[in-house]
Amino acid sequence: MFKDSVYKDKMLKTIEVFVKELSSLRTGRANVSMLDLVKVDVYGQQMPINQLGSITTPEARTINIQVWDLNNVSLIDAAIKKSELGLNPQIDGQLIRLPVPDLSEERRNEMKKIIKSMGEKCKISIRNIRREANDDLKKLLKNKDISEDDVKINEKVIQDLTDNNIKQIDEKVISKEKEIMTI
Repeated sequence: MFKDSVYKDKMLKTIEVFVKELSSLRTGRANVSMLDLVKVDVYGQQMPINQLGSITTPEARTINIQVWDLNNVSLIDAAIKKSELGLNPQIDGQLIRLPVPDLSEERRNEMKKIIKSMGEKCKISIRNIRREANDDLKKLLKNKDISEDDVKINEKVIQDLTDNNIKQIDEKVISKEKEIMTI
């Protein structure tokens, strides 16, 4: 039997990943989730910064990382500089300060393009899930496990799910663009 909930869950997970990626984009305000996508090569593996130290935002435009192991300070510094965040770490012993500069107009426009691109990738993932669901329906029909009427009904359900999720993605893209363009 065909279960649309499987595909609904896949689409929800896709949107969750998209929202997490969006939250890591810099908007001019300090936000600890900005560092979520930065991985540090330490102890022979890639680790997120929040597993190597405490991350706080003492002010609206500053992120502090209190590194637990002094040996990791330079590794975290290098990983942040290598990331596309455009942040310049200031090291004070085991404390790394990240001043978050204002976004220039040029950088804001770059960010808009990045956001649109991320949104488009997420929409493609949603459409791939729709295609996978429709392919499964066709297989069930071919094996005579499901009637043609059931196929039509389920295709409509999957299409509605797809449309709703794509609309949600568009709303999140527009919202993040407004946030980026707000000075």
